[in-house]
Amino acid sequence: MSPRMSADERRDQVVRAAVTEFSVRGLEGTSTGDIAKRVGVSQPYLFRLFPTKRDLFIAALEDSARRVQEVFTKAADGKYGHAALAAMGQAYQDLLMADRDLLNLQLQQFAACHDPEVQKAVRALMRRLWQHVENISGAPLEARVEFFARGMLCNTIAAMGWDMDRDSDWQPVLEVLRDEAAETANSAEELDARAAAGRGPAGDSPSSPEYAAYVERVLGGTGSTGTGSTNTAPTSTAPTGTASTSTAPTDN
Repeated sequence: MSPRMSADERRDQVVRAAVTEFSVRGLEGTSTGDIAKRVGVSQPYLFRLFPTKRDLFIAALEDSARRVQEVFTKAADGKYGHAALAAMGQAYQDLLMADRDLLNLQLQQFAACHDPEVQKAVRALMRRLWQHVENISGAPLEARVEFFARGMLCNTIAAMGWDMDRDSDWQPVLEVLRDEAAETANSAEELDARAAAGRGPAGDSPSSPEYAAYVERVLGGTGSTGTGSTNTAPTSTAPTGTASTSTAPTDN
């Protein structure tokens, strides 16, 4: 007979099951009954742990964000600046390949940002990750903006399955990402020295100083603390962060 689970262990089990279920059908389409069934508990017990489906969804997001932070911390150990970013980038690609649930849940969290409480939680998680990358890498602002931009491109490629060598048209893009990561790692000292001297990256940077400053205001938390942002983007293509007044989903 297996030992009885503690309340914390059962809670962790529920959260892991929620990650799997929410990653497929999202906040709106997932039934708490399916999550309870996957774990082997009753719905009343599940709601004793998490009063609403939204609460469980946010707990799943927090768990996934924690895992990403742990992967970044391990990858950056003993490294600094651009070398740390390159190592974290490679580790992130490996994570996406190994755990599709985590990847899909990241996409689901953005889709659920029409819900004000979810939007607030996702913003807090993104700001926490932004600050974590700054703390463990010490990389300059524009390099961190580019790091996050490439991460979102990796998410898109992986979500469509083009990271699994099933579409030759996308192989050049994947090769560029890998080659650039390797080049960054090999030239990390030079890039750090240029940044310290205020010269920025060699050649044309995809991240203008103005846009980098905008991202810092948003993700750094200096521009807004609520669900609606008053930051003005430097171009029409920058995110506006406007809150939605959509009705929150029911818990079913």
